[in-house]
Amino acid sequence: MKTDLTDTTASKINKALVLGRRAIGTPAVGMVLTLVIVTDEENAYDALKAASDAAHEHPSRTLLVIKRVSRSPRDRTRSRLDAEVRLGADAGTGETIVLRLYGDVVDHAQSVVLPLLLPDAPVVVWWPANAPLDPAKDPLGALAQRRVTDTYACEEPIRELVARADAYAPGDTDLSWTRITPWRSMLAAALDQVDCEVQSVEVEGEEFNPSCELLAMWLADRLDVPVKRTVSSGPGLTAVRMDTDCGPVVLDRADGSLANLSIQGQPARAVALKRRETAELIAEELRRLDPDDTYASALRYGVDRLNAPAKGDEGAAGDGKGASAVAAPVGTVAKAPAKEAAREKAPVRKAAAK
Repeated sequence: MKTDLTDTTASKINKALVLGRRAIGTPAVGMVLTLVIVTDEENAYDALKAASDAAHEHPSRTLLVIKRVSRSPRDRTRSRLDAEVRLGADAGTGETIVLRLYGDVVDHAQSVVLPLLLPDAPVVVWWPANAPLDPAKDPLGALAQRRVTDTYACEEPIRELVARADAYAPGDTDLSWTRITPWRSMLAAALDQVDCEVQSVEVEGEEFNPSCELLAMWLADRLDVPVKRTVSSGPGLTAVRMDTDCGPVVLDRADGSLANLSIQGQPARAVALKRRETAELIAEELRRLDPDDTYASALRYGVDRLNAPAKGDEGAAGDGKGASAVAAPVGTVAKAPAKEAAREKAPVRKAAAK
């Protein structure tokens, strides 16, 4: 069931929801959360489709907020709200409300969204593209327990990573981080199978892919070893090579779907490591609404600390071969705060994810 409302208000939208539920014979509200998607017309279809697919696992009220750009100064002063209310087969397992904002109301989207939130239910805000630099301080982000961004959709993803680290607040997360969950699980499981100490790591992937940087920062942060970031033709992450005191551990995925795990002294094995769709990533993020401390720690490690020389390899001061001569990480266009560089860490552990 679909209801179109032109030049409407939040109260009329709520009334349409009640009437629609009665018309299709489901007056009760069985939603577990409110998912607010903030995007533009270009990305609206793909984002809504991903949210609808994720709703099979997490029935939710989805609010798609589309901020329309007015073409003339006169139109910019005319506020208007158009809405589509979708229930039943048109909304999958949840409820969908498409909100198109015009004029001055674009700058006050929170006043439209707030009356439409499910009572006593968590709120998640997702920006598929063009996320604010500080999501927690955004008017819509302030309504949410969880704020989802995607640095992969940014024009300068490495700069965005630095900005995310500076503005991080509990509840922030990134789909570029979600994409590497299978990699982190596989690498941790591989290290659990050996009784060795990791000495250095190399992360290989396509250029300007923030998932590669995040995986490299996670490994450097958890293992306290030098991590080198190298470039490949992709797709996405292609390989992680860990040098240990009892031989190399290599996870190589050349085709984007099937990976090969090699551990010294053990037969090589094939493991499924396919690239996941956006719907799977959103569904994973909706499974947890508490702060992700592991993501925060990896993010704050800083991209500028990747490609650091191994301990004992630094040149003498002033000889041009020390840390000042180390090449910057791939795609780096900005530096993270230098205060993290002085952080002391515990001795190297054999497992990466604890």
